[in-house]
Amino acid sequence: MDYARMRAVADELSKLTPDTLRGYEIGPDQIVMTVPPSRPHEFVAFSVRKQLEQQLSAELVAHTGGEVEDPSLGRLRRPDVIVVPYAVFAEATMDPFHPEDIALVVEIVSPSNHTTDYIEKVRDYAAMGIEHYLIVDPRKGTLTVFTDPGEAPDGPRYRAQHDYAFGDDVVVGPWTLATTELRPYPPGA
Repeated sequence: MDYARMRAVADELSKLTPDTLRGYEIGPDQIVMTVPPSRPHEFVAFSVRKQLEQQLSAELVAHTGGEVEDPSLGRLRRPDVIVVPYAVFAEATMDPFHPEDIALVVEIVSPSNHTTDYIEKVRDYAAMGIEHYLIVDPRKGTLTVFTDPGEAPDGPRYRAQHDYAFGDDVVVGPWTLATTELRPYPPGA
């Protein structure tokens, strides 16, 4: 199925789903309906966004929410946090954000769906040309920064990866995040 048709099907499905579903993402040949994140997940997103806001110039915004779409790749993603120019954020449109406008995407790993963030989204965000991708993993208390997207023999990928643990100061492009207040998911999550 081509991307335009898949997007139309996803839009129709989202109208029929219960309010407990937050939206959808479109990955390789699949539509994934998403549920609202847990409180610990949202706390991490809040903490990251708050720190970014303190370091951003007036021209940039840290936003929890929003969609990033690249129809040429057939991908629509809903990062947990994005950094985008204020002028783009303020546009009067219902369209998703364009990858070329995104300075940073942050994904917080959910307890049950970790492979998407570590495999599919690493590939997708690199293919979209998004310069900085941060994965925060409360399951393991780790963070991974991916930078320098580019072509490789097996397709687009990030050429640099830096791993951190909760408690480290994490450098993501021009920003530094203190992670001492981040906590692993509670037992049983």
